Amino acid sequence: MLSKLDEIRLLSQCALADNRDAFGRLVEAYQPRVRRFLLNLTTGDEMLTDDLAQETFIKAYVGIRGFKGLSSFGTWLYRIAYNEFYNHARRHSEEHVEDISRLGDVSTATTDAIDASMTVQEALSRLNDNERVAVTLFYIEDQPLKQVSKIMQMPEGSVKSLIHRAKGKMRQFIDN
Repeated sequence: MLSKLDEIRLLSQCALADNRDAFGRLVEAYQPRVRRFLLNLTTGDEMLTDDLAQETFIKAYVGIRGFKGLSSFGTWLYRIAYNEFYNHARRHSEEHVEDISRLGDVSTATTDAIDASMTVQEALSRLNDNERVAVTLFYIEDQPLKQVSKIMQMPEGSVKSLIHRAKGKMRQFIDN
């Protein structure tokens, strides 16, 4: 993880000198978090996650001069990733059923861990897009409510309602 000072230095180099190496360091620092966020939003679809992450970083590189620093660079990236996911979901509005084969080779994992992972992924897939984004940012990405609100461009109260509703839906699914 980059220090705040290193991040500011790299952002300045990107914006002022179009330094691709500096942007590459930013990508290296943030790619795991952005990919994990998108992987949860796509309910485990690694190919889609890779595509959306690539688009996120391309848009960030093209728009780096527009980054005003009103929020952290990470929040700005999450917002771009969220927009990419939302645009994809809007273009492909038909419901996608979770394909168990996408979970990959699990022969070395324990049966209980597999069942738990599948249950959580299935529960996440039952949420609408906004609920899944809110839950993923708040619980999985450990973002504070204020940051989730900024990323989703919603009032904090609306985000709280989404999270509360999503928890109820997930609890109901898991209990059944």
